[in-house]
Amino acid sequence: MSATSRGAARRAPASRPARSGWQAVDPGQLLLVAAAVLLVIGAVTQVAASGLRQPNVAVVFGVLIALGELFRMLMPGNREVAPIATAGAIGYALLAGVGPRGAPKDAPFGGVPATHSAFQVVAVTAVAALLGSLPHLAVGRPPRPDAVARRLISVGAVALCFRPLLGLHLGWRVLLVVMVVAAVLACAVDLGLAALIRAEAVRARFGIAIRDEFTAKAGLCAATAATAMLIAVATTALGPVALAVFTAPILVTQVAFRRYAGIRATYLQTVRALSRVTEVGGYVERDHSRRVARLAVAMGRELGMSEAELLELEYAALMHDIGQLSLGDPIPGGATVLAAPGQQLRIAELGAGVIEQTGVLDGVARIVRLSSAPYRAPAAPPSDGRVETDRQLPPGPPLASRIIKVANAYDDLVGDSNDRDRGAAVLERLRLDSAAEYDPSVVEALSRVVDRRPRT
Repeated sequence: MSATSRGAARRAPASRPARSGWQAVDPGQLLLVAAAVLLVIGAVTQVAASGLRQPNVAVVFGVLIALGELFRMLMPGNREVAPIATAGAIGYALLAGVGPRGAPKDAPFGGVPATHSAFQVVAVTAVAALLGSLPHLAVGRPPRPDAVARRLISVGAVALCFRPLLGLHLGWRVLLVVMVVAAVLACAVDLGLAALIRAEAVRARFGIAIRDEFTAKAGLCAATAATAMLIAVATTALGPVALAVFTAPILVTQVAFRRYAGIRATYLQTVRALSRVTEVGGYVERDHSRRVARLAVAMGRELGMSEAELLELEYAALMHDIGQLSLGDPIPGGATVLAAPGQQLRIAELGAGVIEQTGVLDGVARIVRLSSAPYRAPAAPPSDGRVETDRQLPPGPPLASRIIKVANAYDDLVGDSNDRDRGAAVLERLRLDSAAEYDPSVVEALSRVVDRRPRT
């Protein structure tokens, strides 16, 4: 295939069939939102029929939840969280009493017993979340329905498990243990639902999705649960004024997480901008690096890589061709797969050297350095001329490097064309070279990713 025909195919506009609104809806998210809506409808109906208990307390907690929804944030991985709102809602669910004055002797912690029901917790949380989201809706930033639904269901699970136990007049030590269990339950429900939705959305295995969710949100979940317990206990002992005092730690935590998320987003944007240098200089085709990165990340998910590994893989895929800037004459069409093996290794080595200059991307540099290495180095014959059938081959490049090698070769030969026959022919060519050049399992992962693409 000539470089001219490859370039013409890449410049041809790709026609993608439009998906209707219903086709774009994730069934798992739809089911989650429907369950949350039914829960809220049932809760509001029950509260309307029985009346609002201790309205002053409900208003105070409702204001805290609304403020928390107003200051919600996005964590890395596009995870929407509202830690202050969640802590307030769970604290309201765990509330055993309010203030010490006039408390009966058998009241837990000496506070006036909190008489609101589990359904009132859900109703107050839902109304407050809606009010807190109104400013975002006014400026065109609606909350993610699945994130709000997870928060409501998590709070509902805690309230339905904990509120009925207050009628048993448990001792304060037992009640504290039950609070801890309920707070852990809230975290488990939220992480489990988030993992289910994420696994379906990005086609990841549930075990990997739950591990990623735990890694990303375990610290924030622990801080939120601890704050919720502090709010519940302190409000019982001191009254509503305790909400302002014990919300401060989670606010500081949220500021730190927001700053970290901002730094990480800026980092990725910088890497993406640097990856375009080779395109602007005419060394590779337009959007080549981004296509390779998308393919590589999809293949990494198919092969069970964690979220942290996928982020490093994306960085490396975006910058895998940066070594071409050292070439006096660009490779026709920027297709390194058609270059001599020695030149491919030189480009990868020079690119890795550039990345190492950052001082913080050593892992990415190693992936790029080995992205042109063959999957299996040929075994050298023994010096005495004997044939060894079980000779151990030297260890190959890491999985991320093998993925980039396959994704780059595929895009070099296919470009932005959606011609499935052309893609199938390239896949067959990669399979034929899988004996030594490409990892067969990575090639098959690419095949599955390509098969999920819309037909032209």
